[in-house]
Amino acid sequence: MISFNRILTIVRRYILIHFKSPARLLDLFFWPVMELFVWGFFTVYLKNSNLDSTGRLVVTLINALVFWDILYRSQQALSLAFMEELWTRNVLNLLISPLRTREWVLGAYLYGMIKTGIIVLILLVLASVLYAFHISSLGFSFIPLAFNLLLFGYAMGLFTTGLLLRWGHAAEALIWGVPFLIQPFSAIFYPVSVYPAWLKPIVLALPSTHVMEAMRHVIDTGQFPWPSFWIALGLNVLFTLFFSWFCLRMLERGRSNGQLVRMSG
Repeated sequence: MISFNRILTIVRRYILIHFKSPARLLDLFFWPVMELFVWGFFTVYLKNSNLDSTGRLVVTLINALVFWDILYRSQQALSLAFMEELWTRNVLNLLISPLRTREWVLGAYLYGMIKTGIIVLILLVLASVLYAFHISSLGFSFIPLAFNLLLFGYAMGLFTTGLLLRWGHAAEALIWGVPFLIQPFSAIFYPVSVYPAWLKPIVLALPSTHVMEAMRHVIDTGQFPWPSFWIALGLNVLFTLFFSWFCLRMLERGRSNGQLVRMSG
C-alpha cells in the first residue's frame, strides 16, 4: 500500500537540497530568467520594428517560451531527482528502505510540480512587468495545455532516468540533451506548416507539437481546439506507459546484475 508520508518525505528531501546548496537555485532562477530576457527582448525588437504590427507574434513567442520551460523543467525535475541520489551515493539506501519505487516516482512528480510551478510563476511575473505580457491571452486554456506538457515532461524524465539506471554517470549528459533533441520537432516557435511533408509524421507523433499548435490556435481564434488536447493526452498516455516500462525494466536489470550497488560505491 502506498504511504503518503513516504512520498512527502521524498518531496521534502529534494526541496531541502536547494536550501542546503544555493548553487542549485540557479536551476530555479538563473537559466529560465536568462531565456526570458533573450526571447523577450527579441520580441520587443519585432514589435518596435513593425515586423509584427498586430503584436500576435510577440504573445505567441512568449507563450511558447513559457510552455517550453514547463516541458523542460518537468523533465529535469524527475531526472535530476535520481541524479541527486547518484551524486550523493544514496541509491543503495533507497533500495533497502521501505520506500517503494512508485512512491519515489510520485514524490518526484510532486517535487517537479512545485519546482515547475515556481519557475512558471517567476516567468509570468517578469513577462508581465518587463514586456506587458498577460496570461489572459490564453485564459483557462493555459491549464489543460500546461497539464499535457507536464505529462510529456514527466514521461521524458522516466526515459532519461531509465538511461541513468542503465549506464549510470556515463548517461548524465543525456539528461540535458534529450529535451533539446525533440525541441526542433515540437513546433515550439513555429507552426507545423514549416516542416517538409516527409518529417510531419514524426513531428505529429509528439504530444508537445499538438500542445503548441493548440496554443497558437487559441491566440489566433480564441477557441480551444479540443481534438488537439485529446490527441496530445492520448500520446502522453502511450509515452508514459512505454517509458515507465523502460524505466522499471532498467531498474530490475540494475538490481539483478549489481549495477545499482556499483552506482553507490
